[in-house]
Amino acid sequence: MSERVAMLRGETVVRIHWKLGTDVLIGVCHCGAEHESEDPVELWDWLLAHPVGHEPPAPVEQPRVPVLAAVEG
Repeated sequence: MSERVAMLRGETVVRIHWKLGTDVLIGVCHCGAEHESEDPVELWDWLLAHPVGHEPPAPVEQPRVPVLAAVEG
């Protein structure tokens, strides 16, 4: 194959990487969460159960800053 294939992206794309020189696999969810395992079945179960077990953190509410009005006198 002479053409390079573009890397898939999106909310349904998950990946499994092999850690070179080991039996460890690294599962990467589309949200960026990662999980390591030597068992590929455990890794696929973890990835396909999204978002159970690796939910993204809740958004942080920004504090309100009072607005000061200029007083003319």
